Amino acid sequence: MATKENKKLSVYRKVQKIQRNLKAPKGQYNKFGKYKYRNAEDILEALKPLLNDYDCFINISDEIILIQDRFYVKATAKIVCSDSGESVETSAFSREALSKKGMDEGQVTGSTSSYARKYALNGLLAVDDTKDDDFSAPEVKKPSKTTAKKEEKKFEKKTEKTPVSDIGTLIDLLAGKMKLKALNQVISQRYITKEQKEDLREVLTEEELEKIEVR
Repeated sequence: MATKENKKLSVYRKVQKIQRNLKAPKGQYNKFGKYKYRNAEDILEALKPLLNDYDCFINISDEIILIQDRFYVKATAKIVCSDSGESVETSAFSREALSKKGMDEGQVTGSTSSYARKYALNGLLAVDDTKDDDFSAPEVKKPSKTTAKKEEKKFEKKTEKTPVSDIGTLIDLLAGKMKLKALNQVISQRYITKEQKEDLREVLTEEELEKIEVR
């Protein structure tokens, strides 16, 4: 329950104290990238007791916005004082994919909404969403131009129309072991499972994910 002292605080002071006291552990683990991360549900679970302590509630809403020819989900997270109605809010955007195999249109929007809501909460609550300290990208020695070109041609020939058996291959590519041209070819010509694609969500951009076929 909120104390009388806490109730008297302005909404800005309440949010300041909530930001200071919020401990939102990273409850999710990416086994391919080998790092922990948090989603919107992890943040909300840690936030609710603090809202009760300061007599506040949170409201999260979505708005679909058309920018040129693409749809974006605008998520707004708002903390409101129960007695005064004062509020503080932050918004974040996430672009809908053109299509995702294995998902209907509602699921595509829901996935985009979850992503936007997470970052709206991050902004409102000053949550640092960087990867854990124990995560480090592998060091990559830059090959000579001649070696890189030979390896690229060899790789393109070897991987043409070949299914992905080890998702670590894509992680290696992202770490810089192959040139962007080779990476684009892998994304456009190789196939991964739906589960593997979801695991890459924290590593690839939405544009790269859109290009990956799911078998």
